[in-house]
Amino acid sequence: MLDAERIAARFGWSAEEWLSMQRRGLVTSRVERGEGEDQGRWRLFVHCGNRRWFAIVSDDGAVIEEKLDFLPSPPRRGFRSS
Repeated sequence: MLDAERIAARFGWSAEEWLSMQRRGLVTSRVERGEGEDQGRWRLFVHCGNRRWFAIVSDDGAVIEEKLDFLPSPPRRGFRSS
């Protein structure tokens, strides 16, 4: 569907960095196949660190729609806000 270079670029990393993160278990992903009027399209959800990327991709690998979110970090233990 999409190679490591293309996905890594969405996160601002090289393919080597991306593959290293995958090997270390730092990447989670989910793929959903479109049905009905969405047949021939795929939804991709990829999460790594504080970044979450969502894309709709056609069978030929063209990205139709995408969004990259930067998620807030959870508060550190022992940290108090005033």
